[in-house]
Amino acid sequence: IKQMETYQDLENNLEMKDNINKMVDYCYNQAKNAGWHNKPREVGTDLMLITSEIAEAMEGARKNLMDSHLKNRKMFEVELADAIIRIFDTAGKYNIDLGGAFVEKLEYNLNREDHKLENREKDGGKKF
Repeated sequence: IKQMETYQDLENNLEMKDNINKMVDYCYNQAKNAGWHNKPREVGTDLMLITSEIAEAMEGARKNLMDSHLKNRKMFEVELADAIIRIFDTAGKYNIDLGGAFVEKLEYNLNREDHKLENREKDGGKKF
């Protein structure tokens, strides 16, 4: 993604935003229709459900496991997909414009001093 300098850049960013928000709506509605939102949950539980998917991805990567459900895929990639699904579902539940925040954050990160290689390589710079 480039900085929005032309109409085409703006159009691409708006398309990305819209596509992400469509996925948010899809994942939220799929979970809602399956009954996952029938009982109230606080935001902390929703965030920990996302965290649990990341932990499962770590386990898959650490042990180089294949997924037990999608047997043609590594557990690492499937659990990352699960985390994204949960993030999208959570964004839908709380009516968050995740697409807009995503595009704005990518654009912001383009010019962050602490994201530039020369600054990361300095003493005290971000190493990862």
